Amino acid sequence: MFFKNIHIRIKIILTIILLIFTVIILRVFYIEVIDYKKLNKYASNLWSRNLPIKADRGLIYDRNGTILADNVTTTSLVVIPNQIKDKEETAKKLSQILNVNYEDMLKHINKKTSIERVHPEGRRLSYEIADQIKKLKIDGVYLVKESQRNYPFDTYMSHTLGFVGIDNQGLSGIELTYNDYLTGEDGAIKYFSDAKGNKLKLNEVYEQPQDGMNITLTINNEIQTSLERELSNAVTKYNPDRAIGLVMDPNTGEILAISARPNFSPKDYKNYSIEEINRNLPVWATYEPGSTFKIITLSAALQEGKVDLDKDTYVDTGSIQVENATLHCWKHGGHGKETFLEVVENSCNPGFVVLGQRLGKNTLFDYIEKFGFGKKTGVDLNGEATGILFERSKVGPVELATTAFGQGVSVTPIQQVTAVSAAINGGTLYKPYIVKSVNEPETNTVVKQNTPTKVREVISKETSEKVRYALESVVSNGSGRTSYIDGYRVGGKTGTAQKVENGRYMSNNYILSFIGFLPADSPRVVVYIAIDNPKGTVQYGGTTVGPLSKAVLKDCIKALNIPKSDGGKPKKYQWPNKKTIAVNDVTGKTVEEAKKELEGFNVIVKGNGPTVLHQSPEPKTVLDEGKTVRIFTS
Repeated sequence: MFFKNIHIRIKIILTIILLIFTVIILRVFYIEVIDYKKLNKYASNLWSRNLPIKADRGLIYDRNGTILADNVTTTSLVVIPNQIKDKEETAKKLSQILNVNYEDMLKHINKKTSIERVHPEGRRLSYEIADQIKKLKIDGVYLVKESQRNYPFDTYMSHTLGFVGIDNQGLSGIELTYNDYLTGEDGAIKYFSDAKGNKLKLNEVYEQPQDGMNITLTINNEIQTSLERELSNAVTKYNPDRAIGLVMDPNTGEILAISARPNFSPKDYKNYSIEEINRNLPVWATYEPGSTFKIITLSAALQEGKVDLDKDTYVDTGSIQVENATLHCWKHGGHGKETFLEVVENSCNPGFVVLGQRLGKNTLFDYIEKFGFGKKTGVDLNGEATGILFERSKVGPVELATTAFGQGVSVTPIQQVTAVSAAINGGTLYKPYIVKSVNEPETNTVVKQNTPTKVREVISKETSEKVRYALESVVSNGSGRTSYIDGYRVGGKTGTAQKVENGRYMSNNYILSFIGFLPADSPRVVVYIAIDNPKGTVQYGGTTVGPLSKAVLKDCIKALNIPKSDGGKPKKYQWPNKKTIAVNDVTGKTVEEAKKELEGFNVIVKGNGPTVLHQSPEPKTVLDEGKTVRIFTS
């Protein structure tokens, strides 16, 4: 009986031991096979460390591949405190090279952390400084790659492109709006150390950074350069409070150029105020548009059949009485009897008051809203304003009258250009945009693409054609004559708007503007420039801003390869007792034939050949009688 009980106990003990071993084996199997990856990750985190490698931010291009924002590779200093044996000596040497306080550097080196980035003294080091640190060959002191944002054209489009912070994060403009696309995935050099931070003799692992996506804009840098130049010229010549420029393709809503003054240098953004760097004036600024707004009133009146430009007439006495208000024309004494085409040419305020009255409050404001005023255009730029319109319930006869010629309403430049584009492109309002596509950096695969977006049809093609006809006449025979370009059909409208402060109009303080387009029969580009409070000049948009717009339009001709136009309106204005003549094409003719064809000009012959090979200026150029034409025979 005794031995029998012993055998039972042994069996129980053996069974328990077998169960324990089975559990242990199953647990080991679970750890080694099933839970291996998870536990290995935990273990790796205990003895692995990462030296960060910053990814490059995505590049920003213009529509033709010109780089507008790229990156410059720099180096930064990081330390691993546990690997530094002589902390005092290391702090001393580094502080001398970086020219920083010894105590501050010692704090970095003594910090209880696995990796310490020396900030800001050790960020974006020069090659000379980085080389001096490299030559120290101190364990625990590392130089890692870092990327610094670079803007090759510096202040160009500064508010639109925006800028980035010290850690390459977008803080304004496209850099902010498209930050998620432009930001890449950082990489690292992974090394291994024991619990005390001592580096183990194991192979390092390189994790390659993934660069951010590239962005292509609708901007044409050739046109952008022209716009920047003319705005700078305006600042030099007129010392305005502000200057604004915008160029758009009227058939798509693509922004071809955009800028403003004052501007700033993105790399030195800390030297400017918040207002200076964050207010993108072409989409943020709101002001009374003045006479450029008359294009909207004209479009509405033509669409509703309220006026015949060539047949209907108006007698301008220099002012018009509306209730208890007297509204004046810019010309003292008025223009007398004129057709409504001449009302447009002369930018006659009383004539446009009549058009507003014919339309009535609701119809005029319906068109104003259809053209996109009073709300954001939806352009893919941050900081857009809505502008201000009268509440219809508060619009009386005077408010209706002043709105008709662009006073009492507040609009943004982007709204004006978008609306005028609709008035001249056949009647379609497009949503403006500036980002053409977002692409993968390695394969150039399109991730996101923007295409023209039609918002609505505002006026008919027939009405749009009449609007173009009238605005071409403004340039050929009216207030926009300073923007006339020989051989090209140009349309446009001047604007002279008195500024408002604290609810009252300011004295001798105006915003002068001009919006022009070409070719007038089939527009490919719209240019808008506004100068706020220019000094030392005549306060008329045509006189001050017209030449600036003309210069940009001429550069657009070259950038977009726009050919010369036939069938345009000849300019009727010239100096007294002089007439203008179009230069005939004499290429291929004999010298004697050419001289007869060019009668009225001073002809200079270059070369001894029998026939004309080339001439300057080109055929169809309009010159004053007596001007010089050169013909080249060899």
